[in-house]
Amino acid sequence: MKIGNLELNGNLFLAPMAGLTDRSFRAVCKRYGVAMTYTEMISSKALHYKDKKTAQLAYIQKEDGPTAAQIFGHESEIMAEAAYLLAKGEYAYYEGCELPDVIDINMGCPVKKIVTSGDGSALMKTPELIFDITKAVRDAIDKPLTVKLRAGWDSSSKNALECALAAQEGGADAVCIHGRTREEFYTPPVDLSVIAEVKSHLKIPVIGNGGIFSADDAMKMLGETKCDGLMIARGAVGNPFIFAEISARISQKEYNSPEISEKLDVALEHARLMASDKGENISVHELKKHIAAYIHDVRGAAGFRSRIFACQDFDEMINVISEIREIYK
Repeated sequence: MKIGNLELNGNLFLAPMAGLTDRSFRAVCKRYGVAMTYTEMISSKALHYKDKKTAQLAYIQKEDGPTAAQIFGHESEIMAEAAYLLAKGEYAYYEGCELPDVIDINMGCPVKKIVTSGDGSALMKTPELIFDITKAVRDAIDKPLTVKLRAGWDSSSKNALECALAAQEGGADAVCIHGRTREEFYTPPVDLSVIAEVKSHLKIPVIGNGGIFSADDAMKMLGETKCDGLMIARGAVGNPFIFAEISARISQKEYNSPEISEKLDVALEHARLMASDKGENISVHELKKHIAAYIHDVRGAAGFRSRIFACQDFDEMINVISEIREIYK
């Protein structure tokens, strides 16, 4: 799949997820067949004010492979500035950080504190602003540009097509459509017809997103929407193997699901990668949601999850994971 002038090896994407898609999780998913990953959402305004903690969300290393930096905001000039800083590496306050391959604009986040500020999916209320922001960012950078949207704001305003056309006209090289409205968040079934409609009208690639938890889900979306690529979000948490499963199904190859022992080995490696990147004290809290997902199908999972969430330090968490791993020697 090609986005702008960037040729990707495949068409599977790991979605940007706040508090989840840090470098350690992106690295784990990458080895199972992801074509491109995304950083967590980066506030354009925080970059404008030179916030060092925010800038560190864009930490990318060469071995990470194709990576997009995702920004959010609603002010065209500040969004363009943030995109420029990321594209040129002028935000980096530490050594060893690579430039992102793609800049992505978040216009789909449904979280209250984001939309209350007029950001994320709130932008879908004003398609002309989508055009303005996209064009401003396009004019500011020479890298591929993508835009992430939803089906619409609510059931009475499913305007994904109008917004996607505005993004295309503004200079986006691809759009991603989550087939639920902001009002629906993540619970109802995904409306594949919305993604299909956008795909049938746009000249640029369309990536489908929402409700992909298995190869069956992936093939259903590809078949019914004819979209160019697939973006997996919650379906990859604790299950980076989903990318290998979907890749095998697409290429009609045999796929063997990993044994629980392999899943636990990956969970241990994920934990150590995060500790290496962030430090053990910082990583233990963030790790809990990942490890709880990795162990969902082990014997006595509920009890082990309780122990994981009760962990106060990194070594304690590693000991619990290792204890579970001993059961599956």
